[in-house]
Amino acid sequence: MSPTKSSGTGSSSPRDDNSLKSGLDGVALPEEYHIGNDRKGAQVTVGPAPLAAGVSSAEVDKAESALGSAVLRALKLRPPLPKDAPDAIATQPSIWDGDNIEELKEKYIRPDWENVEAFDPNFRWTVREEQQVRRKIDWKIMLWACVMFSALNIDRGNISNANSDGLLKDIGLSQADYNLGNTLSKLFFLIAELPSQLISKRVGPDRWIPIQVCIFSIISGAQFFLSGRASFLATRCLIALFQGGFIPDLILYLSYWYDGRHLPIRLAWFWMSSNICGIITDFLAVGFLKLRGFHGYAGWRWLFLFEGIITLAIGIASFFLMPTSPAKTKSKWLPKGYFNDREVKIIVNGVIRDDPNKGGMHNRQALTLRMIWDCILDYDMYPLYALGLLFGIPKYPVGNYLTLSFKELGFSTVQTNLLSIPYEVISIFTQFGITAISELANNRSFVASAEDWWLLPCFIPLVALPDPINPWTYFAIETVLLSYPYTHAIQVAWTSRNAGTVQNRSVSAS
Repeated sequence: MSPTKSSGTGSSSPRDDNSLKSGLDGVALPEEYHIGNDRKGAQVTVGPAPLAAGVSSAEVDKAESALGSAVLRALKLRPPLPKDAPDAIATQPSIWDGDNIEELKEKYIRPDWENVEAFDPNFRWTVREEQQVRRKIDWKIMLWACVMFSALNIDRGNISNANSDGLLKDIGLSQADYNLGNTLSKLFFLIAELPSQLISKRVGPDRWIPIQVCIFSIISGAQFFLSGRASFLATRCLIALFQGGFIPDLILYLSYWYDGRHLPIRLAWFWMSSNICGIITDFLAVGFLKLRGFHGYAGWRWLFLFEGIITLAIGIASFFLMPTSPAKTKSKWLPKGYFNDREVKIIVNGVIRDDPNKGGMHNRQALTLRMIWDCILDYDMYPLYALGLLFGIPKYPVGNYLTLSFKELGFSTVQTNLLSIPYEVISIFTQFGITAISELANNRSFVASAEDWWLLPCFIPLVALPDPINPWTYFAIETVLLSYPYTHAIQVAWTSRNAGTVQNRSVSAS
């Protein structure tokens, strides 16, 4: 145990230096709480011995995610927290507890980093404070991130709802045209990933993400005027082009607010919001598609128009609801900001103790060609890229052609959209479950393969049953198949944890 000097100011610790105590004599706290005790003097002992730069602590590694801890307590596999645990010191031990702080500052912290004024290696806070601040981040930052992601999924997925209303027939498209549109959409989505991330690093995610949402919303709404193959393919490409970098941009943005232990469950919420969005849009589609014939237009045209307007409103609001960084949440329309000074210090120091490299770049700093090349040469990340590229390939045809399949099997437009809801509901629970298993087992590789193990048995009856298949039998099989435990959140968090630097995290997320 290494002594660490306190700053000696009343604002730098939960209480005066001479009374910094856990209040838990004789009580063993769970390992994710690191207690600072001061029994005899002004020096405070916090966590294990100082660590060499770049080396993580076994004690910190054992402190699994908040999700894992909560599940273990819910299952009675870990004792409940002592009543006075909220007053314990929650500050995570890190390299900043040694004597070479100035040297580490020079190595890891840029003087123009947007959170530099809130950084204080001697700062301490309690478990109660940390939980309160994290709840505020969840409501003020994470919730709106999910809303923006829902906007992307509305405009990315409404083509499926439109198909149930005869889109292809109305504008004279063949099945091959639809296949080509899907292929080009995936291709342009992929092409846009890295360039979008580079733009985001240059202008800032709080500016670029709202711009993206506004642009793809306008293009999506413009599908009201689709007239044939050329306009269909053009809008598929343009929507994907401006959606492509949205997800890595937003994940990088969230990594500035959460440490590695608490980001995975938030990313699970992030992708679960996609399922919730799918449920809502399926219900909305039932109403919008009933407008067929209104002013002489097809229902799918009104669907594109109204959903484009909804997501455009989300994009405009995002300019006002996305702060630049934890230390810069104040604005003309929000003069007090989202957090007070002490809460800002808890966020900033919690994140930088978990990953010192997050202080190495600021939010308006572009990546140089050398930085990009160095990230590309980081071959240790290649297995993660391969896994992300290959996982769950078989599910895409079933999902992309679900509404077309239902229509061909004889279901009505209303039935087609309502029958798309059950798997969305079940997926919320399977995704949460697989994320919890990953954190409890402290494993990513084998757990991430669960998605394919789930899919395989479902394809056996699809191949073995006679054609044409009974409509309700197909509904039952595809519902089970598409209820798979989505492991992308696990893989993204895994990549973020292993990326190291901000520049590598930018490239690897793409």
